[in-house]
Amino acid sequence: MDLKVILISLLLGVFCYCNPQKEGNECISANAKHCGECIQAGAKCGWCEQEDFLKQGEALSTRCDEVESLKERGCNDSQIQNPIGKKSIITNKPVTNRKKVTGVETNKPKPEEITQIQPQKLRLNLRSGQPQSFDLKFKRAEDYPIDLYYLMDLSYSMKDDLENVKNLGTSLMLEMKKITSDFHIGFGSFVEKTVMPYISTTPSKLLNPCTGDQNCTSPFSYKNVLSLTSDGNMFNSLVGKQQISGNLDSPEGGFDAIMQVAVCRKEIGWRNVTRLLVFSTDAGFHFAGDGKLGGIVLPNDGKCHLEDNVYTMSHYYDYPSIAHLVQKLSDNNIQTIFAVTEEFQPVYQELKNLIPKSAVGTLSANSSNVINLIIDAYNSLSSEVILDNSKLPEGVEIEYKSQCKNGVVNDKDDGRKCSNISIGDEVNFNITVTSKGCPNDGKSETIKIKPLGFTEEVEIILNFICDCQCQNNDVVKKSEKCSLNGTFECGACRCFEGRVGRNCECSSNDMATDDMDQTCRKDNSTDICSNNGECVCGTCECKKRPNPEERYSGQFCECDNFNCDRSGNKLCGGNGRCVCRECICDPMWSGRACDCSLDNSTCLATNKQICNGRGRCECGVCKCTDPKFQGPTCETCPTCPGVCAEHKLCVQCRAFGTGEKMKTCKEECSYFNLITVKDRNKLPQPNDYPYPVMHCKERDANDCWFYYTYAVNDTEREVHVVDKLDCPSGPDIIPIVAGVVAGIVLIGLALLLIWKLLMIIHDRREFAKFEKEKMNAKWDTGENPIYKSAVTTVVNPKYEGKC
Repeated sequence: MDLKVILISLLLGVFCYCNPQKEGNECISANAKHCGECIQAGAKCGWCEQEDFLKQGEALSTRCDEVESLKERGCNDSQIQNPIGKKSIITNKPVTNRKKVTGVETNKPKPEEITQIQPQKLRLNLRSGQPQSFDLKFKRAEDYPIDLYYLMDLSYSMKDDLENVKNLGTSLMLEMKKITSDFHIGFGSFVEKTVMPYISTTPSKLLNPCTGDQNCTSPFSYKNVLSLTSDGNMFNSLVGKQQISGNLDSPEGGFDAIMQVAVCRKEIGWRNVTRLLVFSTDAGFHFAGDGKLGGIVLPNDGKCHLEDNVYTMSHYYDYPSIAHLVQKLSDNNIQTIFAVTEEFQPVYQELKNLIPKSAVGTLSANSSNVINLIIDAYNSLSSEVILDNSKLPEGVEIEYKSQCKNGVVNDKDDGRKCSNISIGDEVNFNITVTSKGCPNDGKSETIKIKPLGFTEEVEIILNFICDCQCQNNDVVKKSEKCSLNGTFECGACRCFEGRVGRNCECSSNDMATDDMDQTCRKDNSTDICSNNGECVCGTCECKKRPNPEERYSGQFCECDNFNCDRSGNKLCGGNGRCVCRECICDPMWSGRACDCSLDNSTCLATNKQICNGRGRCECGVCKCTDPKFQGPTCETCPTCPGVCAEHKLCVQCRAFGTGEKMKTCKEECSYFNLITVKDRNKLPQPNDYPYPVMHCKERDANDCWFYYTYAVNDTEREVHVVDKLDCPSGPDIIPIVAGVVAGIVLIGLALLLIWKLLMIIHDRREFAKFEKEKMNAKWDTGENPIYKSAVTTVVNPKYEGKC
């Protein structure tokens, strides 16, 4: 390729990059070279396969445009390729209307024969940018089978709880029979990884990890004690044989156990029914990364490792992460109920927020309330349906809208779910799938949508429309129309590699020569293609503008549709089309910028005369010839008496018999019809009549106001006037005098109260001062230190009191 062409291409690329395409013209900005590229650019894009559609200088990519634009440019409707997506339902089995039957039920359907979601399988043909929607129905079936697996922490702190769980089987069976006649129950237990520092590895502690005379079983990670069964007595029997174990740290290895319960479907005995996992503990949990304390660095592989119903790889694989656990629980449709003590309830509440379709219940100190906890949690989980979809192909988006019970409608993030659903309730979801482009080269993809916690799912086959029908029909390879150097398809040539030109007539190696450039110069000028295009094989191909709606055209790209005169900052005044730099005006418009209207309706005055008979109409605007008048219809006269002032005296004399024209009223004021009304609200309003109504407010010599309206109805003049004058009233003396007297009295009372308060404060200060001085005046009653008594007493030391 010539260096000049390469430089021009690079400059165009930089120019387009710096000037982003105008929004809403994705078809043109796609620069599509064939029909397949065009229809992938957007849902509104079409490809014109009409052979003579392109005008001189227009590039091949201009065949791709919005469908309506193609029609306006002259493309026949039957020649526009615009494939439409569609949907087809493959399997549409109705939801099951099943009723619970007491006693022995005949013809009882198998779990896989019960349908709660409809449809079950469908196919969507998706075109880029064109959404496809379908309705999905969900109905909770009555007497739906339930599998419940009870996973219990058997560390020493759960000793009291184990005693209550030993009789759980038959009791829970009786309660669950009220919900379903098909109930299976299983039991598993867990403690901790069997390595330091989680447990003591001394030989004696491995045999009995408990202290003192407590007899405990050896520590273990997870043990499947009883696979799912309908025999409640077997549950009681096997659980009754379980013994408490022990470990060193507070958090437990429950996540290892949950992972094995989720992925070991065959060993646990899960059926394709409602699956419940009850996780009972009084402690926290270890998660991914904690295994490093015991030298375990391999991430959990999410696979089943049960041998003789015991998890054997706890010392080899780390604890699973929360995200990994969420994935496996969701993949296996397991709903989790965390039955934990009150101390750890906040921790598991946060965990519940990360695990869809899970619930948290507060366990009593000895697990005595576990049955009620399970029933309440099950009812809470089953009353909410949440839709989830498998991983979407690149470029595919999905939106949900739900129509729930009692007319509640949700969209966006809440559109996936409905709450407060009872058995037998039916809810509907509207699901919209949209594709952008053609992922994976247009190969079919399959996605699945299912309600979380349920085994049923909707299978959706996605077929992508990546090519036009004309690319499969009437395709001529090495067509003579393409100089035997390309394939003729969809009305245009698709050149082989190394060939260019509208008819593939040139080689890309020698497409720019002096001889070919000569044919691209208008009138032997020096400008090739008027500097608005490239010379390709001796023919001008006009360059594109940053705005896709602006185009160069013509044999030498000398024309364009954007350099015409403007009016009101609009091309051709918005009233015409720009063709080769000249405006072609719409009907009723003229002028170089199509800004002169030929419609005189805008010049009509209220009296139905053009410019009120005082001017001429030019381009829809009045040019007033009488200098006293102005305005859009020459009806405004600033120096003329106002309408209200003009008719004031006549209205006054006819309505009230007063004013300057009182004596000549009959002779001078009979030119209008007078209609009286009771109040101002009864006066005509501007919107009440098809002709203008002027509202007036005037004052007479007695300072009284009167209100009226003036209007011209065809040739008659009408005046509506309020029959009562609005006269000012004098002041009301009594309230004023009473107010002044009351104010003086109140002010006097306030002053007396203030004086009294000041006197009380003064008296109390004086009394306090008096009391203080009185206390200071008292004589000192102490003994005088210089006083000596007149009597002296002498004691004989030898005297012993004997006579």
